[in-house]
Amino acid sequence: MEYLERRRERVEDRLEAVLDDVAPATLREQVEHVSLSGGKRVRPTVAVLVCEAAEGSPAGATDDAVDFAVGVELVHNASLVIDDIIDESSVRRGVPAAHAEYGHGSAIIASDGLLGEAFELFSRDERAMRAVADAMVELGEGEATELVARPTTEDEYMRLARRKTGALFRAAAELGAIAADADAETVSSFGDYAERVGVAFQIRDDVLDATADAEALGKPTGQDEEMERPSLVQVTDVTPEEADERAHEQSEAALEALTATGAPESQALAYLRDLAEFVVVRER
Repeated sequence: MEYLERRRERVEDRLEAVLDDVAPATLREQVEHVSLSGGKRVRPTVAVLVCEAAEGSPAGATDDAVDFAVGVELVHNASLVIDDIIDESSVRRGVPAAHAEYGHGSAIIASDGLLGEAFELFSRDERAMRAVADAMVELGEGEATELVARPTTEDEYMRLARRKTGALFRAAAELGAIAADADAETVSSFGDYAERVGVAFQIRDDVLDATADAEALGKPTGQDEEMERPSLVQVTDVTPEEADERAHEQSEAALEALTATGAPESQALAYLRDLAEFVVVRER
């Protein structure tokens, strides 16, 4: 675990440094409230690990990878601000959601501020900009679909999950591979891996929301049904047990894509493999 903690600390330190430079002070307070209140940091960890795996070196992720990792976390946090407004959710990560703390207008400005800081970090690399732009198009289309054309079949749900969750996971992995100066085919294979992990992650979230104990989960359960939010369990006849099977299928596909990258065995590659296996059995 020390291996992962060192990499998370690099990301966390850089995240704090980026946000500390935000001006004016009012905006800085708001973006720090959103981004420094916790979170799993799964996406930035994927970016850093992919960079190391793609380089085939234990030397550590490059500075570009850390910057890209911070950037993708900022994009993720910006999207959560908007999600909370749409869902009228007053709590995020155990603290008041941005709109509950500062009001809707200020929360939207904070979301914009996070995106601006993110794209500043991506701006030095054209391929990085393209990867994130593609992900944001998918994310936006997913948000729109969820609002106006909710899925009613399993195929429609899977398409939504790829857009809303898988796309940003894909971008995180692609950014890591780009930071390692990997070729286009390798970048795409790592992206396929992470997209599948993201979809498996989302399906498992759906299952936990429907079946887990709120205290054990650390957040309210039954939210998907209460908010009429599309989940695989809510919009189809798939049972929680069958949904878990679908998540395992995505995990297996992720592992196949990881093998297709041709990356040599390394500690980073082992952790990426572990992640694909963990997301489908996690209890939180």
